[in-house]
Amino acid sequence: MKTYIVRVYRLVKGKPLRLAGVVEEVGIKGRKGFTNYEELWDILRFSASSRHSRKKENNSSRDERR
Repeated sequence: MKTYIVRVYRLVKGKPLRLAGVVEEVGIKGRKGFTNYEELWDILRFSASSRHSRKKENNSSRDERR
């Protein structure tokens, strides 16, 4: 299971989908900023570790073809 730290810096009262902040995935260097709910959701869905694992899978598939 992935663990995230989400820091919300701005939230518009009465508009819960209008928020801004940053997301960090525990154990992964770096962070991503978001300015609305959709960007936050995209960051959580396509996290750094899942991109990293897909990259590993692509590299191993390429090695197998050689």
